[in-house]
Amino acid sequence: MTTMTEMNTFIKNRAKELEAETIRIRKYLYEYPELSSEEDETVKFLKDTIKELGLEVEEVPGSTGFTVLFDTGKPGKTLGIRADIDALPIEENPKNLAGPRKYFSKNPGVMHACGHDGHMAIVLSTMKILTEMKHDLSGKVYFIFEEGEEIGSGIEAMVQHLVNRGIDAIYGNHLTAFMDSGSICVDAGPRMAGGKLVNFTVHGKSGHGSRPDLSINPIFAAANILTGLTNAWANQIDVTKTVTLGLTQIHGGEIDNIIPDKVNIRGSLRFFDVEEGRKALDIVKKIAEFTAQAHNCTVEFGENLEIGGDPVINDEKLAELAISGNEEIIPGSVIHDVIWYATETFSEYRTIAPTLFALIGVRNEGYGSGAEHHNNQFDIDENALINGVLATSKFAVDFLTK
Repeated sequence: MTTMTEMNTFIKNRAKELEAETIRIRKYLYEYPELSSEEDETVKFLKDTIKELGLEVEEVPGSTGFTVLFDTGKPGKTLGIRADIDALPIEENPKNLAGPRKYFSKNPGVMHACGHDGHMAIVLSTMKILTEMKHDLSGKVYFIFEEGEEIGSGIEAMVQHLVNRGIDAIYGNHLTAFMDSGSICVDAGPRMAGGKLVNFTVHGKSGHGSRPDLSINPIFAAANILTGLTNAWANQIDVTKTVTLGLTQIHGGEIDNIIPDKVNIRGSLRFFDVEEGRKALDIVKKIAEFTAQAHNCTVEFGENLEIGGDPVINDEKLAELAISGNEEIIPGSVIHDVIWYATETFSEYRTIAPTLFALIGVRNEGYGSGAEHHNNQFDIDENALINGVLATSKFAVDFLTK
């Protein structure tokens, strides 16, 4: 029987041996990014790589996403390991924060500006390590390749595909730009915010700019809604439960002397407490409706103005397992109390099983990584990819054997 010490040594050695290959895979995926729900070449590359391991690919109906089953042939628990595969509609900056970047997107206007290329590379190398350890493991692993994470287009189909597979836990990684390379946070509790898009239109009555009294100007109503929301956030949101309101768009009018008939306002809510998020959404609706009414306007709420995208919450027992495992496999890597205000579809996997989401630092000032996610200077320190492989492999081994 192989001891845990021997398995740890194997994981460390193989992760190091595969490091150059992990970086090569990340390089290819970075150079050929594809938008959400259009990841055809990305999927082909992933499947071609997976075929070499002799594993079974399972298609997800109505999605470009897919899963891969690794069955040890011995009874035991079932673990899901997830990677997201899409990129963003961003024209990359040829420089990161320190100078010219190493790799460049070959698909103009599309960029891996969130780290999904690294997530895929980490999972592929983890897959190789676990298949090589088959004789020491029991149970099954579903490797999950989720399409369209950035727009949420693939999560519903993926959840439906996995819901009756008997999965006991689901693990994921997110490379994190504001954490130093070499650091990992896997604390229990909320780690990433829940959120929902805000989208509403204020309707008035169009007219000539010279006679505003004959029109109903939605611009003034919209302006007062924004002021009202600012005051509400200072006075109505529980100060112990952070909820952010990021309003990012306001559109109304096209010609100098014509009062428009409508103004559209968009943005997003982010929250860690679901009930406080629901309360905040009610505040947005109430202030928009009553302020518009005071200006003789009406409000039409878009379909996206509803609670969705719950916080990413790490299960307590899984977090304990991950913390102890990371301290074993990467001594000194574990940091605590990191929360991130971004929203992730990974939260939806909690409807299937307990989840664990590892935040893996990729900030390296000397290299030039550390720009915010979804930024055209975003880059990752590739030396941190091995930490993702080590953390994921170690968690899988511990979960399946302990």
